[in-house]
Amino acid sequence: MSPSSPMIVFDLDGTLVDTADDLIAALNHVLELEGATSVARAAARHMVGHGARMLITRGLAADNRTVSAARIEELFQAFIKYYSANIAVHSKVFPGVHEALDKLATQGFGFAVCTNKYESASRDLLAQMRLADRFSMICGQDTFAFCKPDPRTLLATIAAAGGDPLKSIMVGDSRTDIDTAKAAGVPVVAVDFGYTDQHVSVFGPSTVISHYHELAPAVALLLDKKVQTAAR
Repeated sequence: MSPSSPMIVFDLDGTLVDTADDLIAALNHVLELEGATSVARAAARHMVGHGARMLITRGLAADNRTVSAARIEELFQAFIKYYSANIAVHSKVFPGVHEALDKLATQGFGFAVCTNKYESASRDLLAQMRLADRFSMICGQDTFAFCKPDPRTLLATIAAAGGDPLKSIMVGDSRTDIDTAKAAGVPVVAVDFGYTDQHVSVFGPSTVISHYHELAPAVALLLDKKVQTAAR
C-alpha cells in the first residue's frame, strides 16, 4: 500500500463488533466475586464503553457499593481473565460490516483498527469474528505510549497502516472517538448504534450513520469535502 492510499480507521467495541453481552457477562462474574447483585443486560448496556475499570465501578455503584482502588484493580484482573477466556461467546459483527468493507476495498481503501481495548484482545476478537485479515494494522490501548483521545494514537495507526492522514476517515461510536479524530484533523463518521448514553450527534461528528450500508456514501462525501476545502 502506498503512503497516499485512502484509509478508514475503525474503533472496535460498539463500532465493528457488538461486544456488550460478553463484557456484561464478565462484569457479572466479578460482581459475583464481590458478592454484589448482577446487572441485567438492558440496565448495563449504557455502562459499557468507558473501559473495564469504569464498567466495574458502575456495576458496583448500581448495587450501592464502593471499594478501594486496590480492590478495583483486583477485580479488573479477574475481569480480564474471564473476558479473555469468553471473548466471543455472544459478540457479533454489526450488520453490513462485511459488505461495507468489500465495497470500500474495491474503491481502493485500506483499513485499520484504533481501539482502547488491549491489542492482544482486539486481535483475538477480530480473528474469532473472521475480520482480522481485513485490517493492515490493529492498534490497541497498549500498542503505543498513548491512547485515545490522544490524537497521536490515530495518526500513529494511520502511519503504521501505510495511510495518509489527509485521505483518512475515522469511524467510531463514542465521544472519545470523535474527540480523537477532531484533534487529529481527521473527519469522523459516528455510528449511532454503539455504546453511549447520549446520541453521538451531540458530540459533533462530521456525520452520523445508522447502518453500514450508509458508510461508503458518507466516506465519499467527507473526502470530497476535504479535497475541496484543501483546494481553496
